[in-house]
Amino acid sequence: MSDAEQYPLEPGPAETRAMGESVLALVQRFLEELPELPAFDLDGAAPLAAALREPAPEHGSSLPALLSTVEAAARSGAISAGPGYLAYVPGGGLYAAALADFLAAALNKYVTVWQLAPACAQIEATAIGWLRDLFGYPEQARGILTSGGSMANFSAVVTARTTLLGESFLDGTAYVTDQTHASCAKAALLAGLPRERVRVVPARDSLAMDPHALAAMIEDDRGAGLRPFLVIGTAGTTNTGAVDPLPELAAVARDAGAWFHVDAAYGGPFQLTERGRARLRGIELADSITIDPHKAMFLPYGTGALLVRDGARLRRAHHVGAAYLQDLGEEEDIPNFTEYSPELTREFRGLRLWLPIKLHGLAAFRRALDEKLDLAELAYETLREHGFEVPWRPSLTAVAFRWVPGRGDADAFNAELLRRVTARGRALLSSTRIGGRYLIRVCVVSHRTHRDRVEEVLDDIRQACAELRAELG
Repeated sequence: MSDAEQYPLEPGPAETRAMGESVLALVQRFLEELPELPAFDLDGAAPLAAALREPAPEHGSSLPALLSTVEAAARSGAISAGPGYLAYVPGGGLYAAALADFLAAALNKYVTVWQLAPACAQIEATAIGWLRDLFGYPEQARGILTSGGSMANFSAVVTARTTLLGESFLDGTAYVTDQTHASCAKAALLAGLPRERVRVVPARDSLAMDPHALAAMIEDDRGAGLRPFLVIGTAGTTNTGAVDPLPELAAVARDAGAWFHVDAAYGGPFQLTERGRARLRGIELADSITIDPHKAMFLPYGTGALLVRDGARLRRAHHVGAAYLQDLGEEEDIPNFTEYSPELTREFRGLRLWLPIKLHGLAAFRRALDEKLDLAELAYETLREHGFEVPWRPSLTAVAFRWVPGRGDADAFNAELLRRVTARGRALLSSTRIGGRYLIRVCVVSHRTHRDRVEEVLDDIRQACAELRAELG
């Protein structure tokens, strides 16, 4: 028996090629059929999931059979890469980024310590630098690529806490609104703050944080012997895409000696557009910014980023030395990303950001984002024209709406309306509750969503609403 037969984990050249071709054939088939797949389909999902509850096999199976299972799994549930996925804040997953992930996994380069892969680490540093430049941050700024906005927000809170509170921080207070993403309050709790130290600042009718209320709360907390240290603004809430008054919040934070963090996980990429820059005015004043390229830069899930204006502060909050790393090089022109992040070992995330930007250019992303802003305006105007209540004009690409029936329970009516629209299979929307009201959300972010699908979904909404109204009399 040859070594290859005895130790089959490393396939030979012919088998490697055949395996790759099989995987690429599956991907090509899935992407070709993607536009017509149901946006949400649970038929057959339960038995498939049940069949996958199995012990680990002692002996292997054929790759074609395994790929059939993977393909069936990919087609069940929400088709989050498709043009009809308009729920939450979707990300489309660029094909170029998928190829980058394939390359990164196959090459298996270790990039968090630059000396082990200098050029690959520089690719990641360059991509982070592009994000830094997008927000006008200085050269001394540093950033990390994370698994998403949750980890980016966590590192931001830890950096602010370490910088301003030191080792004794239980009297520190942080400030959010009821529209701030839950990951921010969660980050504060995981960073050790008591739950009652995360203050909820009132929002204006626009759902943006009220800076006057923020200033008053900070003054009250300081008078009570507490240490206000962190203000978290939002550039694109999940509910409606609202953008906080960033220049005013920055001024309040500066006067209070507090760290100003902006969660721009959703809205940050719109900085590429003229309208986005106007709506995100003041974001450049932040001490740190979270951005999720897996949202409005259309990359695969698992691509978040944190930028910190003073990079040395990010490093001080995260760097812990170890004797077994003493042979590795000190930071020179290329950062050791492990010194800025909770992670020592992770995948080569930077390639999935670098390759699509190099391949397509920023102009292509800018055009796509402008299209999404236009489509959100189309949804807003069309829904209003047909009698729906649409309380907030979209700042970005999320539109919250509802139908107010002449009688009966409005919440129940809209929940049934959402169910019927989803059942038509062309779109998956989501719901939320704001000010006690049940609202339906449509959020246009995927690069695969264009005017034809949005108009089709708007027709489905109107038709389902008319049918429901007729049934209820």
